[in-house]
Amino acid sequence: MAVMLSVPTWKEPAWMWQTITYYGALVLESAAGVFGIRLYEEPRYDVVARLGESVEIRRYAPRVAAEVDMAAADEAGRNAAFQLLFSYIAGANRAASGKDNIAMTAPVAVGGKELVAMTVPVQTTAATGAGHMRFFLPAKYTLASAPKPLDPRVRLVGVPEEQVAALRYAGSGADSEVRRAELIEKLGSTKWRPVGEAYTLFYDAPFTLPFLRRNEAAVAVATTP
Repeated sequence: MAVMLSVPTWKEPAWMWQTITYYGALVLESAAGVFGIRLYEEPRYDVVARLGESVEIRRYAPRVAAEVDMAAADEAGRNAAFQLLFSYIAGANRAASGKDNIAMTAPVAVGGKELVAMTVPVQTTAATGAGHMRFFLPAKYTLASAPKPLDPRVRLVGVPEEQVAALRYAGSGADSEVRRAELIEKLGSTKWRPVGEAYTLFYDAPFTLPFLRRNEAAVAVATTP
């Protein structure tokens, strides 16, 4: 989740100061993230069941995500996808509202652009082909109100309410495929059956100390009739 984007060209003082505020907040959040302190908004969910010590069954409320396809399922592919998504939330968008107001934690529309607060987790899936990456937008957005991407490779998707099984683990995330398989195996002896393919949720940047990182293998589930 490294930020690799130059600061946008400043065309007017208001945008300049609001951009400084936005990037300043990201710097502070990133500094805290080194030690596993997460200041970003997370999607809302309720825990409806626990399977042993490691697996939760969660009910997520409807969400909106920005999504891009990954050209490859390697580090370069993930970095390229992250760059596209970060560019979108950092102003490569067309705001649905022209309001000129901003908050430290959730910047909003300025001059036809919108600075969108970072959230966690970042979702990736590469079980089939190169897969895709998603940023979940802050809860205040709907598909109608979310700023529209300027890059056609970025698309907005509505994620309906769903039940998800999640297996949490620490470390670099290099064992993501093994962890997804472990989650599916753990569900095998329960009433919960996977719906669709498993994916990985990353809550921390690569520079977070590995033993403090939060990663999750996840898959949508339904109960066996």
